[in-house]
Amino acid sequence: METTIEAAQPYASLAGEGEVTWFQPNRMEIKATAEATGGAYGLVESWIRAGSSPPLHVHHREDEAFFVLEGRVRFRCADRDIVGGPGSFVFLPRDVPHTFVVEGDEDAHMLTLLSPGGGERFFIEGGRAPEGPGLPPPGAPDVAKLRELGPRFGNEILGPPIAPEGR
Repeated sequence: METTIEAAQPYASLAGEGEVTWFQPNRMEIKATAEATGGAYGLVESWIRAGSSPPLHVHHREDEAFFVLEGRVRFRCADRDIVGGPGSFVFLPRDVPHTFVVEGDEDAHMLTLLSPGGGERFFIEGGRAPEGPGLPPPGAPDVAKLRELGPRFGNEILGPPIAPEGR
């Protein structure tokens, strides 16, 4: 049986051109979607409030990789902690429980690559239209909402967020 894969067309998302959402206490701009990349990946630019952490979770459909542009982020993948600052790259494979927390007083700015694509829609469907520039008001993650939406995207909530060191 022969499988045909549709080739992606050239695509660009310039500064400020992506679809923006307030997802939990984060501002996210979807830079590339599965539709734009022939299914290869989704790319999300995120601004994440200091002290913020998503609940411990697992992706069953895609790998997730992060590139830290600003801030200090502690990633937890299975039983390993990795602390990264600007210029750090962290790869988190599918089916491995993970989370992260933004350490210190500085907000983080990161790129997130989801491969294959499709998982980037989770942030749009789970978020809301921004009410202005910048980050949404601070607050804890809405775990009930994430649990409800997760199965549609192959995500599963396994535990609580993690606290920044020293708090």
